[in-house]
Amino acid sequence: APTEVLASQHASGIRSLLGSLAHAGTLLDAASTRNDQRDVEGTEVVLLTGSARSAQRREALDAIATNRAGLIVGTHALLEESVEFADLGLVVIDEQHRFGVEQRAALARRAPEGTHPHVLVMTATPIPRTVAMTVFGDLDVSTLTEVPAGRAQVNTHVVDPRTQPAHLERLWQRAEEEIRAGHRVFFVCPRIDAHDADSEADSEADSEAGEHKPPVATVEGVYEEAQMRLPDAHIAALHGRMSGQEKDAVMSGLANGGVDLAVSTTVIEVGVDVPDATMMVVFDADRFGISQLHQLRGRIGRGTLPGVCLLVSSAIPGSPARQRLDAVAATRDGFELAQRDLEIRREGDVLGGSQSGVRSSLRLLRVVEDADVIVEARVMAEELLAEDPSLSTQPALRAAIAQLDAEQAEFLDKS
Repeated sequence: APTEVLASQHASGIRSLLGSLAHAGTLLDAASTRNDQRDVEGTEVVLLTGSARSAQRREALDAIATNRAGLIVGTHALLEESVEFADLGLVVIDEQHRFGVEQRAALARRAPEGTHPHVLVMTATPIPRTVAMTVFGDLDVSTLTEVPAGRAQVNTHVVDPRTQPAHLERLWQRAEEEIRAGHRVFFVCPRIDAHDADSEADSEADSEAGEHKPPVATVEGVYEEAQMRLPDAHIAALHGRMSGQEKDAVMSGLANGGVDLAVSTTVIEVGVDVPDATMMVVFDADRFGISQLHQLRGRIGRGTLPGVCLLVSSAIPGSPARQRLDAVAATRDGFELAQRDLEIRREGDVLGGSQSGVRSSLRLLRVVEDADVIVEARVMAEELLAEDPSLSTQPALRAAIAQLDAEQAEFLDKS
């Protein structure tokens, strides 16, 4: 998993599901009938993250290397060379778009020599390259097209502070109402404080639009304003500079009611499950992409309480930035948003490691416009390989494949 918060939640959830089986040793299978009792093997569930203390880390590494741990949950810490897997049979990568191709391949290479683990990659985020690789058929794909049972409706609106000042004022009133009702609220900002330099992408976007934008919203600034406007609320900041313990304390407060409003960066993008969260406000929302906004919105409406998501932005109507926001406001369908994102950002380099769509090694083909051609070509390729695996009857095609350089061939094999 990409974050410690998410990894910890996964480990806790797995242990809860397994119950007594989440411990190494032989146990009596309680599900068996009295006439057919049998012993079953439990297994240790190990959590390994970057912030693990030395003693915890040594214990986890030993459990992984000796095969005492049958289930291992972790962050990027699992990619380190010091982690030795006794017998790796299955790799599950959650929020796969947060990992590079090389990182995903690194775990698969840890299996015993001559074997290859099963690999399952998961994402709920619309991201162009994932869609492109799906269209090309490099993966067997399962799609969950329905919102999980029990989830409430979430309405999304774009608020322009220049033309809708009354709506901006109403935003704070609505936050107070939600808090008084016992619900949780998230305010998301692009920056932690004024010292955070704008990213190169932000600067380029501003330059292309020819706009002079007001200062970017920061966690520090919005936190101070929230304290003044909502004096009775329990407000906490949440961002990447905080320690793991500080983050956990805020997350626990959101879960148990100790925190009403979290003013945060995108650290809450994944791994935050607060059923009582009903309101999400994203300041300077044009600074985020479609996939991030879709993920952020997914932090609310996770229980039976309906939610509202407000995207605050001064982006000019009709501009690419405003089109992104309007697309997110128009639908909660991740597949539809993925298609829109793909149209805007392109498919990336399907024969290389580039994740963005700036350059593509495809010269005539375009993933969005030519999806039908790609599917037809895949079917023809499968039929041809079934009849002639060595391509002995197709010398031109065989020669074209031979011309792929080693990097392209290796990349396609990893993907």
